[in-house]
Amino acid sequence: MTLSERVRARLGAGELEVLPGGHSGLTYTFNGTYVVKAVPPGQKPVGRNDVLRQARVLRALQGSPVPVPGVVAVDEEPPGWFAMEFAEGEAIEPVLDEHPLTSELAHNRMVEAARVLRRLHDSGPVAGEPAVGVAGELERWSRTMHAVPASLRPGADKLLRLLGEDVPEDGPPVLVHGDFRLGNVLFTGITATAVVDWEIWSTGDQRVDLGWFLLFADHRNFPELGRAVPGLPSEEELLEIYDGHELPAMAWFRALGRMKMAAIMGHNLRRHREGKRHDPDQERLPPTIAAMIRSAVDILTWR
Repeated sequence: MTLSERVRARLGAGELEVLPGGHSGLTYTFNGTYVVKAVPPGQKPVGRNDVLRQARVLRALQGSPVPVPGVVAVDEEPPGWFAMEFAEGEAIEPVLDEHPLTSELAHNRMVEAARVLRRLHDSGPVAGEPAVGVAGELERWSRTMHAVPASLRPGADKLLRLLGEDVPEDGPPVLVHGDFRLGNVLFTGITATAVVDWEIWSTGDQRVDLGWFLLFADHRNFPELGRAVPGLPSEEELLEIYDGHELPAMAWFRALGRMKMAAIMGHNLRRHREGKRHDPDQERLPPTIAAMIRSAVDILTWR
């Protein structure tokens, strides 16, 4: 049976339509009511293509204070797929996207996102999922950085050395989204309706998510890419909203978030230049890659 036939057998009459913007596996809408994610034919269900793993975390969060789409069908027969409810709302990253948001609305959404992240981490780890320690997180993204040509990551070797010299102790294991930011939270007005894009979730340290989320509070972190958004809460204000007091070693995790962003951008730029994924817009990334590495070194040197 084709994927369309398998979906119709579970969900009734309708047609699959490609959903723009999906980056994990194959992403479709079905009758405008459901979103369907499927493993691409001939591909192994690993990494971003492991859509059934995404279904598992969404099911684990059903009924929790964390808004997520409801899972309505899971089919584990290869190639696997699952269907979830189509969540209403818009996902806008104010410092990177063209958008109609007022400064007040952007501020309030950022504040609410910090509260949602707190509730996410308070939900506890997913049963049966092994924890990734801080050292393991550093090793993972260091490998990604090392795969980027040295010419595209100036100063990265010094940054990796600094990070490796002072790895913090692991905090209590929690559910980590891995890419938590406003661009991955659907909103209607100031209400968060769904946290989406769970491709790289894990069990690990809450500060990994925090260090990443805080990057998007300041457009100056993204030279030639960022847009000024007056009134966005600062990193310090977001930490206060999230936890109410200073978390240990946050400077290290802020630097880790910058290293991670530089590694991802460098990887994407390399793939473009090698012709593996043609996207001329990637040529705008070098100033931000360099700035991420430079500011991370500054954070670790001047804390």
